[in-house]
Amino acid sequence: MSTRSGIFAGEDPFALARSWLAQAQETEPNDPNAIALSTVDPDGLPNVRMVLLKDILDDAFVFYTNYGSVKAQEIDAARKAAFVLHWKSLRRQIRVRGVTARVEGKEADTYFASRSLKSKLGAWASRQSRPLGARSDLMAEVARQTIRHGTNPPRPPFWGGYKIVPLEIEFWADGDFRLHDRFRWHRTTVSDAWTVTRLSP
Repeated sequence: MSTRSGIFAGEDPFALARSWLAQAQETEPNDPNAIALSTVDPDGLPNVRMVLLKDILDDAFVFYTNYGSVKAQEIDAARKAAFVLHWKSLRRQIRVRGVTARVEGKEADTYFASRSLKSKLGAWASRQSRPLGARSDLMAEVARQTIRHGTNPPRPPFWGGYKIVPLEIEFWADGDFRLHDRFRWHRTTVSDAWTVTRLSP
């Protein structure tokens, strides 16, 4: 392994990522857990959008979405995804590439229950990524779902999470004269041990 110290020290990339995120939560003005999530369509054309990272487990990164969305359809087809966390306040970023699996059942139910009522009703009302005639149509559907589900909506069957289990994680920090510090953690399969390499800026 490459010698690492300071903000790059440690032998667990998930613990390191949690540490960096915790620091960002103290300095970043908005959504320190926002990630630019990248997927590919059946033709290999890339797609990227901002979503919120909701958990860093001991072996994966987790976010939630509508399973009917474009991102979900592309993830289900490719079984792979990538993302970047970037913090201007810290001048750091984390890049992740890996394989995916759905997060459903009790784990997804628990997270959905933690969301605000408006977010829960919005999840029921939105046919994510599909054409919408007018915003008033969406608001009318929110009203219908409010009448239907009341103040404690269950998790919709079309809504849940994804784990991204990384094969590659890169930790990047800004350096003077654009001589940045970069360390890439890499493994060929999810059961392999990590190899850590310092990269040129």
